[in-house]
Amino acid sequence: MENEAEMSGVPASRRPKQSPTQIGNHQLSPETLMMGFGFDPTLSEGSLKAPIFLTSTFVFETAAHGKRFFEGITGKRPGGAEGLVYSRFNGPNQEILEARLKLWEGAEEALAFSSGMSAIATLLLTYARPGDVIVHSGPLYAATETLIAKILGQFGITWLDFPAGATQDEIAAVIEAAKAKGRLSLIYLESPANPTNALVDVEAVRAARDAAFPGDDKPPIAIDNTFLGPLWAKPLDQGADITVYSLTKYAGGHSDLVAGGLVGAKKFLLPIRMMRNTIGTICDPNTAWMLLRSLETLELRMSRAGENAAKVCAFLKDHPKVESVGYLGFLEEGSRQADIYKRHCTGAGSTFSLYLKGGEKEAFAFLDNLTIAHLAVSLGGTETLASAPAAMTHLSVPDERKAALGITDNLVRISIGVENADDLIADFAHALDAV
Repeated sequence: MENEAEMSGVPASRRPKQSPTQIGNHQLSPETLMMGFGFDPTLSEGSLKAPIFLTSTFVFETAAHGKRFFEGITGKRPGGAEGLVYSRFNGPNQEILEARLKLWEGAEEALAFSSGMSAIATLLLTYARPGDVIVHSGPLYAATETLIAKILGQFGITWLDFPAGATQDEIAAVIEAAKAKGRLSLIYLESPANPTNALVDVEAVRAARDAAFPGDDKPPIAIDNTFLGPLWAKPLDQGADITVYSLTKYAGGHSDLVAGGLVGAKKFLLPIRMMRNTIGTICDPNTAWMLLRSLETLELRMSRAGENAAKVCAFLKDHPKVESVGYLGFLEEGSRQADIYKRHCTGAGSTFSLYLKGGEKEAFAFLDNLTIAHLAVSLGGTETLASAPAAMTHLSVPDERKAALGITDNLVRISIGVENADDLIADFAHALDAV
């Protein structure tokens, strides 16, 4: 919920008690705050956990309160909503979720959406206008590339990209080329890139952006942090303005919901909130409630999955039927990717790219002989998942672009879950025997 200083229009009887974020001088960690931050049990009959608020609209105490709330919702008064209005705009479950989401990166604001792609679409619709240019890293998730290149392209919006591991000078050259084409409205990144696991140097992007736009009017930098966040990477610390999440993945973590999120400074998220209010891409109360449950175990699940991935990748690395393993824990010492990793990341994650010796036939044979790991797209769940990006998630990407980005027929993307690591190794060993 919003803090009390920002809720002067809310009746005192409906204002939640403020959740403590520290004890004395001791700052509480996000793992602890996930258990109750932003929720006041006294407003819900003493319920320990927030109920699911299944309502489309909310009753105003007075007409004056209703007017004030709508002034905030519509932007006629700065500061945003001061109370609950209508479920397309806000709701108790969504507000509690947003209050907790921003804690992981120490952000000012967070917004929840009906899916990761609806978060990305709402972001792009907010900042891009006909004739604008978007600069992005490559590769991106295929649906994001489609949205930028094909959907926005219908409205005269163009794009230029740079490879994920580009240097500051290379990024600066692309930014200058974009400025020559039109108004650069947004710089959009994905790191690690899906599905190659290549890292983007966010600090280099920030430096190149600031050098190209020395004044206050700068295009925001948004980054999809789904693969490592929010535990192993916090891009706002490296200079990103907005962090993008598919909350379906690690934040949800049980493969039973679809949702998205944005976190960042209020000045960047307020225009996006106004767009969300208009087009209705907020997540539903039930999904928000399920995410509140999941956030309580996020650190435990991600830590276990990360430990498992390290063991599994150690086995796969030297297997005779494996060409290479795109795991962040194996980056070559002294390489540019290793340098980015040391500056930006606190863990190697649990999703990686596995390149088998051969092509599609060998990749399919491996996938078809898995027992524990499920042949399914997505990632970040409690169970291990494996898929063939070139034939599945990135099938719509033109063949020449897939080749340029390293999305080859022998690539298998694996997301390690929380099963027993030795069992997973036995499963992969058995599947490799069939290749």
